Amino acid sequence: MCLGEIVIGSKHVKEILEILMAEYPDAQTMLVFNSRFELLVAVILSAQSTDVQVNRVTAELFQMHKTPEDFAALNLSEIEELIKGVGLHKSKAKNIRAMAEMLIKEHNGQVPADFNELLQLPGVGRKTANVMLAVGFNQPGLGVDTHVHRVANRLGLVAAKNANRTEKELKALIPQELWSKSHHLFIWHGRRVCKARKPLCEECVLEELCPKNIER
Repeated sequence: MCLGEIVIGSKHVKEILEILMAEYPDAQTMLVFNSRFELLVAVILSAQSTDVQVNRVTAELFQMHKTPEDFAALNLSEIEELIKGVGLHKSKAKNIRAMAEMLIKEHNGQVPADFNELLQLPGVGRKTANVMLAVGFNQPGLGVDTHVHRVANRLGLVAAKNANRTEKELKALIPQELWSKSHHLFIWHGRRVCKARKPLCEECVLEELCPKNIER
């Protein structure tokens, strides 16, 4: 993607995004899925779990259970057993079953393409709703997880104490057409270099642009 024709208010932001795009040209979701519903389940499972953990679980899970109807037909203990390889599996099992039932009852078994309707689904917060819009529907969405929140604050792009504020400030700073791409770039950089503990500042391609707000 070339930023030459995209109007970006801050030269600092543009430089950062250009460098990250060059460093991570293949940045995208690492979750494996075959439908929007599978993506929704995977994103819910990804909270406080790695994509590797989620993909390991869904590789077996999605072989037999692919639709809202499939999950609604399972009892809670069955879902818990199927997803026990991820963190918080009991609460996630409850949310996934309730989410599947709501999709059947209120959305004809289809994942809605509306942000506010997504937020009404059990287990779906702002990050998940943003990811669904961006990845599932190719609409503007900028999900803020721990990596995005950490990297954006350390780089001085935002000064926010929580993910919701980070989302709001990043969306005001970055053009809509770059929201999804920025989400993946920040995640990839956070996982590989700008780690929560012992960030690899000496290896960072953004070192000269970074104020190193490590305390955030």
